[in-house]
Amino acid sequence: MSIEMLTYAALGARLNISPQAARSLSRRLRLPRSLSDDGKALVSVDLAEIRHTSRPPRSRASSSALLAAKIEALKAEIARLETTAADHRADFERERGRADRLAVELLQAIAETTATQEVTARLEALKAEIARLETTAADHRADFERERERADRLAVELLQATAEIMAANEITARLEGEVAALRSGGQSGGSIDTHGQAARRLGHLAATIVAADRKACR
Repeated sequence: MSIEMLTYAALGARLNISPQAARSLSRRLRLPRSLSDDGKALVSVDLAEIRHTSRPPRSRASSSALLAAKIEALKAEIARLETTAADHRADFERERGRADRLAVELLQAIAETTATQEVTARLEALKAEIARLETTAADHRADFERERERADRLAVELLQATAEIMAANEITARLEGEVAALRSGGQSGGSIDTHGQAARRLGHLAATIVAADRKACR
């Protein structure tokens, strides 16, 4: 490691570059600087550590050719990028169309799902209503059976009461006939036999009344 104190001119001479380039290099490398006794700038540098290769001077024609080649390369790259962008644009349009179709299908599926859910809810409501009506019908059926049995019993009782009323009417008519006969016999002042028959009739009438009363009490 050999550190030398060189002016920009000396550094440029050692590196085969101009003093201005040496100044720029020292600034870029941040080399330590100081002033000599005569006021010139000195840089502390280890030439072994500097990896700098001086560029040969280029002619204007070669520079123009290089610039033209670079421009052509840039144009070719731009054309390639435009082609790639066009391909990507086509892919984008294709994917956007596909996304639009999928969005429409999704909306249709959502609408169908909503309709299906509404139908399902309506079916469930109908099932619940049917179950309620079946329960109500079963209750009414039980009430109907109970009332029909009661109506059957009342019909039997009505038939029995009708029969008893008819029998009572017959007995009443017969009793009225007996009473009329007794009255007519009493008014005519008949014989002893006639009085005996009247007594028997009264006994028969009393027995008939008692039997009718017992039958009515059953």
